[in-house]
Amino acid sequence: MAITHSQAKLNALETSIVNQLQGGFPLTSQPFARAAATLGCSELALRQGLDGLLQRQVLTRFGPLYQIERMGGCFVLAALAVPPARFDEVAAAVNSLPAVAHNYQRSHKLNMWFVLAAASQAGISAACSAIELLTGLTVHAFPKQREYFVGMRFTVGGQAAVGQASAGRGTVDDRPQIAVLDEDDWRLIRASQAGLPLVEQPYRQLADSLQLPEQEVLSRLGRMLEQGVIRRIGAVPNHYAIGYRANGMAVFDVADELVDELGQQLGQLDCVSHCYRRPRHLPHWPYNLFAMVHGDNRRAVREQQVALLQLLGPACRRHALLFSTRILKKSGLRV
Repeated sequence: MAITHSQAKLNALETSIVNQLQGGFPLTSQPFARAAATLGCSELALRQGLDGLLQRQVLTRFGPLYQIERMGGCFVLAALAVPPARFDEVAAAVNSLPAVAHNYQRSHKLNMWFVLAAASQAGISAACSAIELLTGLTVHAFPKQREYFVGMRFTVGGQAAVGQASAGRGTVDDRPQIAVLDEDDWRLIRASQAGLPLVEQPYRQLADSLQLPEQEVLSRLGRMLEQGVIRRIGAVPNHYAIGYRANGMAVFDVADELVDELGQQLGQLDCVSHCYRRPRHLPHWPYNLFAMVHGDNRRAVREQQVALLQLLGPACRRHALLFSTRILKKSGLRV
């Protein structure tokens, strides 16, 4: 699918939902009523608004956003250098694997970039081997070595200013502790990872489906939120649909002794949605610092890359900007 999304037309309530409900959704018996009060609308209007945004794919889902690594799982960014004549054939083979969650065509010799998700490192290795067997191409794996930031809040009509720092941003531990989860936790995760039901008492409905008390479901979700198993609970926007029609993976070759300090600074910028340290693949891939930046057009993204380069200064020896040109597969990470 080519990236040709036009910006969705949203009314005032829909705009408020996208801008204000990307996190912090209440863990109470009637959460939509409480959230509606903060938005100045009725509970029914809020639930109908969310349903409409989901139906029009302005939101990809509404509910808990899980952190697979806190659950003991693994995910890895990987890439292939695909001959243009074989591109669609290879994309079909790669996308056929359940371990492949996201897959994008990008403007580089390494032109196919995908995310592999599995319950263990052995599962990641098996997926890489399967792709190499299916395609005859070498998989270049870029596991996360340190996470500096994940979590840009996409807003309607409010693109982040180039180079502006966000005071509330923090870093994420590069060695996340694996939470201890029991079977009921896993049942709850599987039941809610696609989203919350848009009913007056969504947690009660989840509880009934799992044959658990509602208060126990609320307690378990709250605990997982505190542990980082859940990053946030709320709306997940389709950033293309709300006006961020261009995105680029900005990559930098930064001196190893400075990459952590500068990576944390890069992650403080509002234009950055993800920022990681990843391994180099020498001699063809010298880059060790990755940052995703978004804008309403490619010019805006290039301007953001310039701001990142200014921050990095002479510590950055080489750089590249890989624009996403086609969405090949996009599904949520599932367990």
